[in-house]
Order: sequence, then structure tokens, then C-alpha cells
Amino acid sequence: MYNIERLSDDIKIAVSSEHTFGTDAVILSHFAGIKPRDKALDMGTGCGIIPLLWLRNKKINNVSALDIQQNAFEQLNYSIKLNGIEDRITPYLCDLRECDKAFKAEEFSLVTMNPPYKPIGTGIESLGESARIARHEVCCNIEDAAKAASYLLKYGGRFCMCHRPERLVDTLTVMRQYKIEPKRLRFVQDRQGEQPFLFLVQGQKGAKPFLRVEPQLIIKKENGKFTQEMLDIYGSYADGYDK
Repeated sequence: MYNIERLSDDIKIAVSSEHTFGTDAVILSHFAGIKPRDKALDMGTGCGIIPLLWLRNKKINNVSALDIQQNAFEQLNYSIKLNGIEDRITPYLCDLRECDKAFKAEEFSLVTMNPPYKPIGTGIESLGESARIARHEVCCNIEDAAKAASYLLKYGGRFCMCHRPERLVDTLTVMRQYKIEPKRLRFVQDRQGEQPFLFLVQGQKGAKPFLRVEPQLIIKKENGKFTQEMLDIYGSYADGYDK
């Protein structure tokens, strides 16, 4: 039913054809910089890769994850039971557009989301329902995510997400609209000299304007192998990787 992948000696993840993960989610999990004192929520969690990567750190114990899809919720529950971490992470079957039904306002200090990248009507939509929801803005768009994060975050709380560079202006505009001030921005390139294919942004609820653009993240060296920074980001998931 599921394939099991090792994230560390202590944490494994169940993946399936409907809910798997890519480099984007791994990078976002690291970029978010979760701290032991954070109460964190990952929205649209899918297989749960972002929170499960966090939980490789035994000091992280107050994590929640939500998804609108029943099969994603069941898959994450499988991973939770597999790892015996029921006391460290709570999954929710929830539409983030109705997050007020599951959560109190200003409950979290960190909210993350790896959102669907494609607007409805673009790209190939002849996919299975799970893939269509994950890739296209069927059940949520950038504004839905920012609105939910604004409701969920405490004053000074952080919202981290990633998206395609062509949606950068949309993302920064809507974050500011919902009182989440963009504070950190980082572009991601496959190789040195190539155009970015992804950006990472962190906003802070109620903060004053000041945006720091961080150095680009380069994924691969000229020989096609991961850079040292990418190996550091993957951490124990990259154990045994040939540099």
C-alpha cells in the first residue's frame, strides 16, 4: 500500500503514488527554521514530509499538520503510528479555508505551506484527483493560504512558503494584505548561472517593513551531484549519498 522511506534513524515516512514529496518541501522544511519553543502547523501537508523532517530533531514536540484529503490524512496517520510519535504531532483532516473550525485564532508561532503552483486552467489537468489538488489551485490559492496563516499566527509569528518565481509579486502582495510582512526571501537554482525555479519567503505577522534577500541556494554542482549546502539541508536523509 505504502512505500517506506528513511528520513533518519528514528523517523520514517510512508509515501504513495498519490502523496509523495520533492526537493521543494525538503528545502522549505529547512528554511522555516523551526525552534524547540515553536508551536508549528504545516498546511496542505500531503504525506507529512515537512513536519516529519522537523521531528528528526527530538527537541521538536509541538507540531500539527492539516490536509483536506482523506487519503493524505490516513497516510500521515500511518507514518505517525509507524514512528510512535503520537505525542509529538497531531494530524487534522481540515480545509484550510475553514481553519477557524479546527483551531483558535493566534494559536501558532510558525505556519508553513508548500502550495499548489498552477492556477486552474493551466498545465495538464488530466490527473488523478489527489495530484490535481496538490498541483493546481483547486482547493486553495495564495490568498487562501495567507488568510489562513494570518488567522492562525500569533503576533510576531512566522509564515513560510515556497512558490514559482512568476508568482512572487502575487505572493508578497497578498501576504502584506493579510498583515504578514515579508522579511526573508531566497531564490533556488538547479545549477550556478541558471534562472531560479523556486523562491522561499518568510513573513512575520505584524512586523515592520524590511526584506532581506538571502544568497541563492544552488542545488547541484557542475557534475550534477548535490552541493554541500543541499547535503546539509537533507541531513540524515542523504546518508550514503555519493558526493
